[in-house]
Amino acid sequence: MKITALLVLKCHPEGSDPVILANASDVSHFGYFQRPSVREFICFVGRTVAKRTPPDQRQSVQHEEYNVHCYNRNGLCALGLMDEHYPVRSAFSLLNQVVDEYQKNFGETWRTAQADNTQPWPYLTEALTKFQDPAEADKLLKIQRELDETKIILHKTIDSVLARGEKLDSLVEKSSDLSAASQMFYKQAKKTNQCCTIL
Repeated sequence: MKITALLVLKCHPEGSDPVILANASDVSHFGYFQRPSVREFICFVGRTVAKRTPPDQRQSVQHEEYNVHCYNRNGLCALGLMDEHYPVRSAFSLLNQVVDEYQKNFGETWRTAQADNTQPWPYLTEALTKFQDPAEADKLLKIQRELDETKIILHKTIDSVLARGEKLDSLVEKSSDLSAASQMFYKQAKKTNQCCTIL
């Protein structure tokens, strides 16, 4: 799962090309001489998808092994170029946070922008790094991951839980909770299962 680029754009209602307000990309996994072309292509795809995303709508577009997720909030668009394995819910959660943060930092100044901004926005660069793990963007995914880790711990076998080298066989023999029939059943089941063990 990888985020390749995050963009913030101003979308014009009259249909002219969107203006890039902020842009952060990680093209390190591309060849050195391909990187400038990849950055240009990211801007091209970003403008194209943002232009075609209606106000107050979310949209996902697949291009080869990438998904382009776009969220247009009243003309202010956040767009992410991610690989196809990045969860959609986490992607839109991240884009929502980016729009919130942009409005918190810059207010309504974006409405007067006429040309692309070439100055980096540190928050967007940090978000590009921080949210490579989808669980950072989506708290539900983070909780699910923690539950999965807990489940792994609970799946330990009874043998690993027994302390100081105690064997289950000796505990069965010493147990006052098991009747003689239950102890006999355990021993027979163990003997029967031994013939089928493949080493």
